Amino acid sequence: MLAGSASAFFLFALEWATATRLANPLLLAGLPLAGFVVGWVYLRFGTSVEAGNNLLIDEINEPQKIIPLRMAPLVLGGTVVSHLFGASVGREGTAVQMGAALADQLTRVFHLKNGDRRVLLMAGIAAGFASVFGTPLAGAIFGLEVLAIGRMRVDAIWPCLIAAVIADQVGLLWGVQHTHYAIASIPAISFWGLAAVLLAGAIFGLTARCFANTTHWLAARLKKVIHYPPLRLFIGGVLIAAVAYALSAERYLGLGVPTIVQSFQHPMAHYDFAAKFAFTVASLASGFKGGEVTPLFYIGATLGNVLAPWLNLPFAFLAGLGFVAVFAGAANTPITSTLMAIEMFGAEIGVYAALACVISYLCSGHTGIYRSQRVVYGKHQALLEGIKLSEIAAYYASKKTKS
Repeated sequence: MLAGSASAFFLFALEWATATRLANPLLLAGLPLAGFVVGWVYLRFGTSVEAGNNLLIDEINEPQKIIPLRMAPLVLGGTVVSHLFGASVGREGTAVQMGAALADQLTRVFHLKNGDRRVLLMAGIAAGFASVFGTPLAGAIFGLEVLAIGRMRVDAIWPCLIAAVIADQVGLLWGVQHTHYAIASIPAISFWGLAAVLLAGAIFGLTARCFANTTHWLAARLKKVIHYPPLRLFIGGVLIAAVAYALSAERYLGLGVPTIVQSFQHPMAHYDFAAKFAFTVASLASGFKGGEVTPLFYIGATLGNVLAPWLNLPFAFLAGLGFVAVFAGAANTPITSTLMAIEMFGAEIGVYAALACVISYLCSGHTGIYRSQRVVYGKHQALLEGIKLSEIAAYYASKKTKS
């Protein structure tokens, strides 16, 4: 109930921020200052929660201390400000962090031990994801699947499912309306259809891998060059605003939901996915708040739209598969993404969605947008059990040195 209500308030605030920005294009000029303010507020009050989703994953895998309640208002305010002034960021990170932070406050109320606290945090994540996208089944599994590669805590499926369903219904009761993406027809299963989807899934996975690696690389470089976090956001805001004005590229800012809808309706420009990719990487690496998932939906849907004529498949069909499959590869959540496709586009797409999401997951390798994810069973080869994605490069380097 807490997560569903928080997500509803957030979605209404986001709708206001987006409408205000579109009605006042000059707001984009304020992005550098807005970024500086968000960076300063986090530096002053939010250093303990700045890790965001990675902090949640760490706390579930290795419980340390209750997540400060301030995570919820900080990420809410930071995300709304980012969208109001034109950063290319998402919304899932905000909803998930609010859901988990609010849920963790109940740890004190009920004096929960670490085992029960883990389940409570997973339920909070599931509730936040479900209520922000209107996908309760995908949300329930996301709370289980996002923690580690190769393992799911199925003992938590009941609380995650209940939390996800209730959060989604609470959001609907508050009046939340989720965007509908229509696929007019889904091709019958055929040899060519399956082969084409496998090829597209590999491309989606490589795109996801490139997105995650580029975002982490640029963020690390900016931290080395610019040590003061608010200044990173200020400079990032200057560059994003300048390029957007110079190229009239406002369509690649914010969530970009209207463009995603268009990708299901007619052919799109072949560079749309690359432009959104670049603006999102720049925004996230600079430190703007919000998350990656909706921009990944945008990148995947427009990329699928571009691939459709080459693979002789309908635009809407391949846009829908790209929508979920790029996310599957970037977040290492193929089951969540398959369920999301079924909830959004209907059960008929299930086989195709599963193929695209699993292939994308495999082709994205041991990388991802959540650096705190653990690897229990490697995708292609054995790795040190429990190793974080952020530690894999050093692990391989040490093995090479020993050999």
